[in-house]
Parts: sequence; structure tokens; C-alpha cells
Amino acid sequence: MRLTHFTDYTLRVLIYLGLHQDRLVTIDEIANAYEISRNHLMKIVHHQARTGVIETVRGKGGGMRLGRVPSEIGIGKIVRDTEQDMALVACFDPAHHGECRIESACFLRHALMEASNAFYRTLDSYSLADLLKPQAQLSSLFSQSSPSV
Repeated sequence: MRLTHFTDYTLRVLIYLGLHQDRLVTIDEIANAYEISRNHLMKIVHHQARTGVIETVRGKGGGMRLGRVPSEIGIGKIVRDTEQDMALVACFDPAHHGECRIESACFLRHALMEASNAFYRTLDSYSLADLLKPQAQLSSLFSQSSPSV
């Protein structure tokens, strides 16, 4: 199992915004801080703004900030929302139901479903506030790599 770049970058954006709740942050600032594509970030910000997780302010001096307090931003929900296909095997996808010869008697399917549920249960136990707990250390990492931040 591997999360997509979209999910990974979404979580990074939220962490960055959580560390800078005192001001508006720009896409360029986050792109520079993480050394990732501005285009990827634009899609992420648009998506998260539609869900209300991020709030955007247009115009000169604009930027973005968290749309909710960090303790109300569940990591499991963010991952579910950003991952388009978390079907570990084809038989999890209703479009492929019945394609596997052993599907009706397969215990592997049950084991993988249990593992997937445990994965999300674990993520559901964390909020953005939890990811921000090493705030001083995280902030210092950004200040070391980019003096303008």
C-alpha cells in the first residue's frame, strides 16, 4: 500500500498551514518550503478549499490558512478523501466482482479487508493537531532550509 503524491502533499500542506496559523501562506511559499511542484499544490489547495479544510483569500496580500482548527481535521478523513483507489486487490472493486475464480471462498480477501480497516482506524485516531506536536522541531526544519520562511 502506498499513498499517492496527492495525499502526501495534501498532508504536508496541512502541516505547513498548521505551523503558520498566525498568517496567510502562499502556494509559492509551500512549494519552496517542500521543493515540490506549484501545479500539484494548486490542485490540492483547490480541492481542500472545496471541502472547507483550507480557506483561501484572493487578491493582493491573499493566501490561504486552515479552514478549521487542527484538532477538527481528521487524518483518516483526509486520506479517504484524497485517495481515489485504495482497493488493495481487484476483488475489492465492485466493478471487478466475480472475476476471481476463488473469490467466494477466499480468506485473503478477508485478511486484506481487515488490514485496510485497521489502517484507517489508526489514521482516524489522529488529527492534524497530533501531527503538529513537534511544532518547534518542525518549524526549525523549515527555517534551516529556507531563510525567507
